[in-house]
Amino acid sequence: VVVALLPVAVGCARIADLSSVISVAWKPIQTSLGGPRQTASNMLRLTNEPWENSPMATTASTSDNAGNSSATAVDAQAIEATQRWLERAVIGLNLCPFAKAVHHRCQIRYVVSSATDSETLSSELVAELLRLQATPAETVETTLLIHPLVLTDFFDYNAFLTTADRVVERLGMGGEIQVASFHPQYEFGDCSADAVDNNTNRSPYPMLHLLREASVTKAVAAFPDAEDIYLRNIDIMRSLGVAGWLALDVGAASKATPRDSP
Repeated sequence: VVVALLPVAVGCARIADLSSVISVAWKPIQTSLGGPRQTASNMLRLTNEPWENSPMATTASTSDNAGNSSATAVDAQAIEATQRWLERAVIGLNLCPFAKAVHHRCQIRYVVSSATDSETLSSELVAELLRLQATPAETVETTLLIHPLVLTDFFDYNAFLTTADRVVERLGMGGEIQVASFHPQYEFGDCSADAVDNNTNRSPYPMLHLLREASVTKAVAAFPDAEDIYLRNIDIMRSLGVAGWLALDVGAASKATPRDSP
C-alpha cells in the first residue's frame, strides 16, 4: 500500500508527528464535531474529471447552491491545478516516491472548500476526517482539502495548523490520521522567503493533506532511505533553480510575500 504525496524538505516551519518523516512540513471550534452545517458557505464540491464513476467524483451539493455552474467551474479549476502540480512537480520530479501509485489508482479525494473563515474550514475538516476514517483505504487512501478563499496568508495558515491538530485529537484520531501542510507561500523556519528549498511544499492553493498514519508507516518501512528523501529534494530544488521551477508551470509561487511587520 502506497500513500502520501508529500514533498520533503528540511528545517520546516512546523515539524510535528509522523508527517515530519516524509514531509516538510486558534480559535476554538464553534461548531459541533458532527460535521459542517449544510449551507452555501461551507459546501464541499468535487470535480467529475477524470473519476466520474468513482466515489471521489461525487458532488456534495445543497439546496441553496445546487446547480451553481460558475462555482463548480471554479472548483474544477482548483482541482485541475492541484493535479497538474502533483503530476509535474511531486511525481514528475520524484519528490515523493510514494505518490505515483496512489495517484494512478485514483485513491486521492480532492475536495474544494468555499470556506471564507477558519471556523467554517474547521467544521469542513471535521467532516473530511470522519469521511476518511469511515472509507476503506482501497477506495480513498488520502484526502486533499483545498481552501482557496481562506488562510491565503501563510503565517495565518501556519497558525491554523495547531487548530487542525486539535481537531484530530478531539475526534480521537491521534495516531490514526494526521494533517500535513502545503501552501503557495510555504516558508521553512530556517529559510528566507525566496529560498528555492521552500518550493518542495509550495502548492497552487492552500490545502490540508489528510493522511492515514498506518499507510505512512508502511510506506516509510518499504522505502529503505526514506529519511534521506528531504536531502535529495533540496538538491533537486537547488539544481532546478527558480527558473526551472517556474518552467514547470504548476501555479505555486516561487517567492513568498513577506508579511508586514506589526
